[in-house]
Amino acid sequence: MHILDSLNRGGAEMLALDVCRNARRNNLELTFVATGGGELEDDFRRSDVDFVRLRRRAPVDFALAARLREIMQERAVQFVHTHQAVECLHAYLAALGTKTARAMSFHLCAADAKNRLALRWLAPRMEANIAVSRDLLSCLKKESGFAKRARNFHVIYNGVDAGRLQSAGGDLRAELGLRDDELLLGMVGNFYAGARKDQLTVCRALPALLRCAPHVHFAFAGARAPTAPRMYDDCVSFCEREGISRHVHFLGPRADIPDVLRALDLFVFSSLQEGMPIAVIEAMMLGVPAVVSDIPPLLEVTGEGRHAAVFRTGDAGELTRLLLELVTDPQQRARLGEEAQRWAIDQFSIDAHIANLKDLYRSVVQSSIH
Repeated sequence: MHILDSLNRGGAEMLALDVCRNARRNNLELTFVATGGGELEDDFRRSDVDFVRLRRRAPVDFALAARLREIMQERAVQFVHTHQAVECLHAYLAALGTKTARAMSFHLCAADAKNRLALRWLAPRMEANIAVSRDLLSCLKKESGFAKRARNFHVIYNGVDAGRLQSAGGDLRAELGLRDDELLLGMVGNFYAGARKDQLTVCRALPALLRCAPHVHFAFAGARAPTAPRMYDDCVSFCEREGISRHVHFLGPRADIPDVLRALDLFVFSSLQEGMPIAVIEAMMLGVPAVVSDIPPLLEVTGEGRHAAVFRTGDAGELTRLLLELVTDPQQRARLGEEAQRWAIDQFSIDAHIANLKDLYRSVVQSSIH
């Protein structure tokens, strides 16, 4: 059983959806439980797994835990897998006194004080904890203390279903009214609160780039967070002050990310903190040349930077220089995209991800029997 508390579009949600869509083909009998809704709910319902929709009515909902326990018993669930503290707590309560093993995936190192406290308590009580990259595991050990208290940590890379990346027929270039001789660069990522994505560094790199390459446009695909609207508003205001708004497009949340990525001549991912970014893997799988900031998770996902152009995190000047070099050299862009595509398909397929999950589930269940 996999549980998610929200079905809004994000990296963990897309990973879970890819697992659901490919579970049966990979001989994984899966029940998926949603304890909250979101824009991806219909996609999960159509994903060919046993889908159960519940509702969490309180931060700690004992009725929800009881219902989860019933589902586990009805379906003889051997393993329950969660992705956030709130889901993990309810799964822990539901499985108390049963033979159902529990796992939690960590997608980020940082957490607010409340979640950090909950995770420190929960992690040692899981039969398995999963970090989505080697760097994240290192961070969890050094900074958060989770992995020090819970020794049962494993690294399993995220996977992407290449079949999901087929075009739905959209044409972003036509939507934006771009000419054939204009280049489109872009970034996919929500405008989160706190030190996570760093779209503002990209905005700061654009004025100098556009002065040298006025045929370039840039598109940001991602939601404006209601809890931190300033992250988005600062980017929009900066572009307006610099007089580049005609070339910078804020698309908001998009359901057609594969079509967005296919429209790009360059994919840019500026971030301060990541686990294993799905958007970067998707871009590379589609053969879109990528430019990423030099935080360790992005180096890891790009083969220690061999399959992307890398700039110093937060350094808008260096980003400008890299982008200018690439927009003026189509052969270099093509070579970078081809190398990235081969790497991503080899390393991050959804089949490899599910195979690794099954190996972990099997080993934990077998060890609990013995």
